[in-house]
Amino acid sequence: MSAEEDAPEPEKPAGTDEESETDAKLFERWEVTGFEYNDPSTKRYITVTPVEHTMGRHAGKQFQKSEVSIVERLINRLMQTDSNTGKKQQATRIVRKAFEEVHDRTDENPIQVLVTAVENAAPREETVRLKYGGISVPQAVDVAPQRRVDQALMFLAEGAYNASFKSPTDAHEALADQLTGAANYDVQTYAVNQKEEKERVAAAAR
Repeated sequence: MSAEEDAPEPEKPAGTDEESETDAKLFERWEVTGFEYNDPSTKRYITVTPVEHTMGRHAGKQFQKSEVSIVERLINRLMQTDSNTGKKQQATRIVRKAFEEVHDRTDENPIQVLVTAVENAAPREETVRLKYGGISVPQAVDVAPQRRVDQALMFLAEGAYNASFKSPTDAHEALADQLTGAANYDVQTYAVNQKEEKERVAAAAR
């Protein structure tokens, strides 16, 4: 037997084997597999991964954002408010604490709650303005699945911001309220209320 055959195989770097990848968890706590999707149209646009920061690798590509984790996209949406602009670590902490709050309330994986909330808060119809002569007329149109997910995340972030701005309610508690309310399709929740309002206006413009 030669020395090359007798030499031990080099060890794989930590975190590169298949088992470690499949066992990876979001925030080192939440499983990222086995979710239920009730809306087949938005399923391919709701990606869940254990990565919460891709460092903008999707920027500049029109449909690349759909490959980014839905959790990171929620974090990025929270950054689009006055107090959180550019503060990704702060927005990440808000989401992490909100997930812990959601788990305490529902005893479910908070990522599943987020997926259901996005599905429930995604409007199916909206209106556009068409001009006939010099008259602007509203017309109802179907919303593309990717835009549905974008708007649902926007409604959830806006609802959390509105509930916590100049209020004793902490940001993570406000976000947890939005997630649990939207997941239960509570029309009192800002995200679901905005979705219902958009669809109501579109129904009147058919």
